[in-house]
Amino acid sequence: MPADRRTTLLRILALAGVITLTGLLFLFREQVQKLQHLGYLGIFLISIAANATIIIPLPGVALTTAMGAIFNPLGVAVAAGLGAALGELSGYLAGFSGQAVVEQASSYQRLINWMQANPRLSLLAILILAFIPNPLFDLAGMTAGAMRIPAWKFLLACALGKILKMAVFAYAGAYSVDWMLTLIPG
Repeated sequence: MPADRRTTLLRILALAGVITLTGLLFLFREQVQKLQHLGYLGIFLISIAANATIIIPLPGVALTTAMGAIFNPLGVAVAAGLGAALGELSGYLAGFSGQAVVEQASSYQRLINWMQANPRLSLLAILILAFIPNPLFDLAGMTAGAMRIPAWKFLLACALGKILKMAVFAYAGAYSVDWMLTLIPG
């Protein structure tokens, strides 16, 4: 199977998995509520794991959406966003060590060229890319590491973007479950 077809198939399977997970979390929301004993710490830890993968994202956003329906959405956003930022250190460290998996990719080269040409905008780019749900954020982390942007600056920009993104999903989860419950008679 050609690499392009395999990549497309993997993307479709990943999307189907995220949709399935979201549906299952909604259907079994009462069982998910039993995770309250872990609370925000559990959300934080799961978010680290979901974002620590390089290139292959795990469905942490689906969990954030579901948890937003159970816990305070702002608390979920902060816990998930901070966990996500720490998880993204894997990409940053790959770039920092000079062993980025995708150094030869044209999108990586374009991003590093742009960030080097606009160093003052690099942190803004990290914040925006962290906010936008996309699997390519690892490239931004690798680029930041390769450029030797201080880790604390990378983490700050990444955390702000991730918290804002997670807030969107957590509040969407809170409001969508409330809306769905109004549709159920009785």
